[in-house]
Amino acid sequence: MSVSRALQVAAVLMLTSTMSIAEDSKSGEWIQLFNGRNLDGWIPKIRHHKAGENFGNTFRVEDGVIKVGYEKYDEFGERFGHLFYKDSFSHYRLRVDYRFVGEQVKGGPGWAFRNSGLMLHGQKPETMAIDQDFPASIEVQLLGGNGTDDRTTGNLCTPYTHVVMDGKLIKRHCTKSTSKTYHGDQWVTCEVEVRGNEVMRCLYEGKVVLEYNQLQLDDSKEFSKKLIDANGGAMLHGGTISLQSESHPCEFRKVELMVLKK
Repeated sequence: MSVSRALQVAAVLMLTSTMSIAEDSKSGEWIQLFNGRNLDGWIPKIRHHKAGENFGNTFRVEDGVIKVGYEKYDEFGERFGHLFYKDSFSHYRLRVDYRFVGEQVKGGPGWAFRNSGLMLHGQKPETMAIDQDFPASIEVQLLGGNGTDDRTTGNLCTPYTHVVMDGKLIKRHCTKSTSKTYHGDQWVTCEVEVRGNEVMRCLYEGKVVLEYNQLQLDDSKEFSKKLIDANGGAMLHGGTISLQSESHPCEFRKVELMVLKK
């Protein structure tokens, strides 16, 4: 799909259509988005491939966990991928257990070493252009340590978006959290509290490591401007949740969500 065609589709499948906000579940109860058996309810979108095409079996379930792997890749080739949950949400808590394993695939960028992410308030996979690298979204960046240096996780990155922190519009692409570093192949739990456009805060071990609000599309980019028109404004009040594939093997053993009252 060309970029122009993707934007036309986006105008129909609005970025955060309130009709797609799946909040029928009882507030305060944890919902298992990953059933531990298969990828039912999840949609892959890998760069240079159509939504729903799981190139190289990048995303699969083995031993009760979602594995992101590159055994069938000759090299990465900038095939950034995302695994989208089928429904959209606006007010919720998201809890994910993840870890990094093995070696980075050949051709993966240096910054993507032990790097993945949770893409929140995102666009729908079918609205992405076939060559689009990342969905317009708010990324909770997941990083693993190299065994020596400090490297925070739960950072903020903003593909096609901006946020406000301490009353100031933040236009830089990534902002570090105050988390500690998690080295090795240990399982790590990340929790994110999301309340529409009001606040998004990331927690590790029960402590808030980064917080921001007024989540919004970047109106300086032509691609974003089309999404803003489809969304009825720049402010993001909800959207999709997706898990990243950025060239380093990783695993997710739990992806659960609690709907919060507005």
